[in-house]
Amino acid sequence: MNEPKEKLWNSNYLKVMTANFLLFFAFYLLTPLLPLYLSERFSATKDVIGLVLSGYTVTTMLMRPFSGYVVDSFPRKQVLMVCFFVFFIFFAGYLAAGTLLLFAIVRTLHGAPYGAVTVANSTVAIDVLPSSRRTEGIGYYGLSNNLAMALAPSVALYIYHYVQNFDLLFVMSLVIAGIGLVVDATVKLNPRAIVKNKQKVSLDRFFLTPGWILAICMTGFGFCFGVLSNYLAIYSKEILHRTGGTGTWFMLISIGLMLSRLQGAKALRHGKIVQNASGGMCISVVGYTLFVVCPNDIGYFGSAILIGLGNGHMWPAFQNMFINLARNDQRGTANSSVLISWDIGMGLGVLIGGILANAFGYLSAFWTMVIVNVASVATFFAFARSHYNRHKLR
Repeated sequence: MNEPKEKLWNSNYLKVMTANFLLFFAFYLLTPLLPLYLSERFSATKDVIGLVLSGYTVTTMLMRPFSGYVVDSFPRKQVLMVCFFVFFIFFAGYLAAGTLLLFAIVRTLHGAPYGAVTVANSTVAIDVLPSSRRTEGIGYYGLSNNLAMALAPSVALYIYHYVQNFDLLFVMSLVIAGIGLVVDATVKLNPRAIVKNKQKVSLDRFFLTPGWILAICMTGFGFCFGVLSNYLAIYSKEILHRTGGTGTWFMLISIGLMLSRLQGAKALRHGKIVQNASGGMCISVVGYTLFVVCPNDIGYFGSAILIGLGNGHMWPAFQNMFINLARNDQRGTANSSVLISWDIGMGLGVLIGGILANAFGYLSAFWTMVIVNVASVATFFAFARSHYNRHKLR
C-alpha cells in the first residue's frame, strides 16, 4: 500500500515562491530597457552600456559565496529580511541617479543585495519543502525565477511602448520589490539549531567545489541569455527595424517555460534530473541557432518558444544537481553556487556582447552566443554528466 504523499503546496512554500517571483520580476523589469535608457538619457555608446550593465555581476559574484556561508551559519529568516530590505531600497537609487556615473554606481552596488537575497530566499524554500517532494518542489521554485525573467521584460516593453516613461518602470520595480518583502515577512520557519563549524574556513564553505564542472556549463548558458535578453530590444529597433514584437518575444519565452514545467514535473518527481537537463540544453541550442540563422518572424518568435522550453527544463534540473552534490549543511552554498555561475555568465554576456556589438555589429555578438551555447552543451555531455553521476550524494 502506497504511503500518502506529503503536501507540496504548503502555505510557506507558496509565500516564498511568490516572493521569489516578485524579486526577480522587479529586477528584470528593467533589463530590456536599460540599454535604451542609457543610450537616450546619457548618450552612452554600446561598449559603455555593456560596461555599466555588467557591473552588477561583479558585486553579485562577490556577495553570493558569502551569502551561502551566512545563510548556513545564521538564522535564515533574519538574514532573508535584511537582504530583501536592502535589495528593495536600492530601486529608489535609479530614480535619484542623474548622471551616468551615479547610475553605474547604483547599478553595480545593487548586485550585492540581489546576490544575497536570491540565495537566502531559495535556501528558505528548500527548508519549507517536505523532504519527499524536494526535487519536484525545487523544479517549481525554479520556474518562478524563469517566469519572472521572461514575463518582466515583456511587461516592461509593453508599458514603455505606450507611456515612453522610464521613471514609471523604476517606481514599479520599487513597489513590486516592496510587496515581495512583505510576503516573505509572513513566512514561518521552524527553529533550526545553528551548528558552529570549528573547522578552518575553506573554499567549499563559499562555493560547492564538487559542482565546478556543472558551474562551467551554467556560466555558458547564462552568457547566452545575457547577450540575448539585454540586446534584443535595441537590436530589434536598430537592425531589424521592428517597432513592436519584442514584448511578444519575451511573452513567448514565458509560455515555453510554463509548457516545460508541465512536461518536466513528472520526470523530476521520478528522479530523471540528468535527462531533464540534457533535453533542455538540446532544445535551447536549436532556439539560439534559429534566432541567428532565420532573421524572419518564424526564427524570431520560434526561438523564444524553444529557448523558454529549454531553459524551463534545464534550470531546475541543474539546481537539483547542485543540491544533490551538497551535504545538508551546504544547501545555501549549493544555491549560491548555481546562481553565481549563472550571473557570471550573464555579466560576461552583457559585457562581451556590448564590446562585440560596438566593434563588429550585433550579429557577431549573437553568433558568439551560439558558439558558447554549443560548447557548454558539449562540455556537459563529455564531462559534467559523468562527473555528477559519480559524485552525487542522493
